[in-house]
Amino acid sequence: MNKAKFLLFALVAMFATSCVADNVDQPLSMEQDLMYAKKFVNNSVGALEHELIIFVSSECVESLTGAEVTRTGMSEFDAWAQELNAASVRPVFNMAVNGDRKREMAMDRWFVVEFAENVNVVDAAQKLAAVDYVERIQFSKPINRPSVQPVVLVSDAAMTRAEEMPFNDPNLPLQWHYNNTGNTAIFATSVEGEDVNLFPAWELTAGDPNVIVAVVDEGVDHTHVDLKDNMWTNDAELNGTSGVDDDKNGYIDDIHGYNFVGNTATISWDRQHDSGHGTHVAGTIAAVNNNGKGVAGVAGGTGNNDGVRIMSIQIFSGKNVAGPSATAEGVEYAADNGACILQCSWGGEPGAIPNDNAFITGDYEVEYLAFKYFMQTQNCDALMGGLAVFAAGNESKPVACYPGAYNEFICVTAFSPDGLPAYYTCYDRGCNISAPGGQYDLDESESGCVLSTLPPSLYRGEAYGYMQGTSMACPHVSGVAALGLSYALKIGKTFTLSEYKEMVLTSVNAFDNSRFVGFKDSPEGPALNLASYKGKMGTGKIDAYRLLMAVRGDICVPISTTESNTIDFNAFMGDGKVSLKLCSDYKIPQETIDALGITYHQNFGGKIVIECTKSGVGSIKVNFIAGGTTQGGGQITAGLKFEKEFILIARPGVAVDANGQPQNPGGWL
Repeated sequence: MNKAKFLLFALVAMFATSCVADNVDQPLSMEQDLMYAKKFVNNSVGALEHELIIFVSSECVESLTGAEVTRTGMSEFDAWAQELNAASVRPVFNMAVNGDRKREMAMDRWFVVEFAENVNVVDAAQKLAAVDYVERIQFSKPINRPSVQPVVLVSDAAMTRAEEMPFNDPNLPLQWHYNNTGNTAIFATSVEGEDVNLFPAWELTAGDPNVIVAVVDEGVDHTHVDLKDNMWTNDAELNGTSGVDDDKNGYIDDIHGYNFVGNTATISWDRQHDSGHGTHVAGTIAAVNNNGKGVAGVAGGTGNNDGVRIMSIQIFSGKNVAGPSATAEGVEYAADNGACILQCSWGGEPGAIPNDNAFITGDYEVEYLAFKYFMQTQNCDALMGGLAVFAAGNESKPVACYPGAYNEFICVTAFSPDGLPAYYTCYDRGCNISAPGGQYDLDESESGCVLSTLPPSLYRGEAYGYMQGTSMACPHVSGVAALGLSYALKIGKTFTLSEYKEMVLTSVNAFDNSRFVGFKDSPEGPALNLASYKGKMGTGKIDAYRLLMAVRGDICVPISTTESNTIDFNAFMGDGKVSLKLCSDYKIPQETIDALGITYHQNFGGKIVIECTKSGVGSIKVNFIAGGTTQGGGQITAGLKFEKEFILIARPGVAVDANGQPQNPGGWL
């Protein structure tokens, strides 16, 4: 990385007149202790010993930038720096790109002070707090690394690919999370339709290379046969001179992203203690589709170089984890280099941070600033900003972990192939939406988990495997969100970040609350009390087709394959209270009748009753009269008749109305 490094002696020289005491050994008074403690935005528990993050006043930034001084010429400050074993101070953020915007956000005022390994970071922080122009000090706490190990899919495993599969990827039939047929050989209690409803969405779009998803995780194996064609590529560096920052973005040779753990363009994925976690989530988002290899990705394209692109932002490597400043740099890099979605399957301990205010002013203060910058950066013509998606956590607690729990991010819980909460998922507070995360069956079968890509160099040449967790649910939402933006680009739509988040969070299928009774056996620990999860898994289960319909502006109507559906279509118009008369005539195409297995349909008293047997999507055209109860024309002055098409989404469970409330099946009798 080309950022200039500034020796701490330069910082000390700048602050010479502002130091409270010339004698660094002079004891601090109680008043001084209290004053300096107010500068600490968090505590030192679990902090790294070799660095501190500081926020300085605006007056000293310009003088620091570009300076490099090895001695101040003032013996007392030289002695102080020597006592601290200080090595350097450098800016957190890269002001070479979008510098004016970053200065407006005060991003130029954050610096990292680096010390030798044996420094007492608390003592160092207290001494830095004595400098007037140091306004805030953040102890550097590394994020928690996801703990998950895959079960490898052996390459010579017997595979049978159904002819009706939309793409020729041989393991697509095992990806129940895209299209759940209720196959009990995959999961003993599997339920048809408990998936992300991806197949009908693929008929409209399968991705767009102008949508870039930054995978903030372990390094992504960009050489993987099923990923390499969908990797984001920095062409200036790929075709430039090795060792030169060809595109002047502050990073040298960053072809597919950057390794922020090792501060190098060399992205790694197969170090000791790596699991392939980053490669696995990347495959769910954008493994190349229809290439006759391995698995499919949610937005992996059609095999014609049309999938979304994956940018690798590496913050885990072996046993090493990026600190807050390096993580913030990674998020900033994603914003500066074209990403519009952040995929983040990681977080802290659920409940460790009590609320949103503590998140943005405590352990994550510098990272939050980077996230804010990302959310305010437009890198896709379809989205005015950047979308951050996080995993809720795997601790089975009724609160999500931060950063995901923060109210401006999308936080994802996990369900298993039976459509019920996965035993490990966090839920309730801070959780926004749910997606397939997989679960081992009680007989320890792994096929109920999520199948995706793995680094072959880490698993003796095997390139695919199963994992489970909210880490696996999260990329389903990132991938579906990327698919929605791909469709928006295709039809020329643009949305604000707020509008698009609302669309993602409401493009869901409801959990069947009638099943949230009793207990669900767990392969680990005690059985789940399902009542504890009722209404606490987020808005519902992400549905790719419904999101595409929302992008297009069509209205989706959920219907049940296991209950009779009595539908008041007026409830889906406007605010649900529009004064319209439903005409007796409506049209259901034969292809919809066949696709949904519709066995009965009839208009009764202004409501249409539909009974169906198959999960799927279809359409119905309904006629309304606006203004009165009779159509005008000829000798009649009356209302205007018009036709409205609705999209039917058939899934198992209780039928719900436009407000997500249970319908009254059979009530027309």
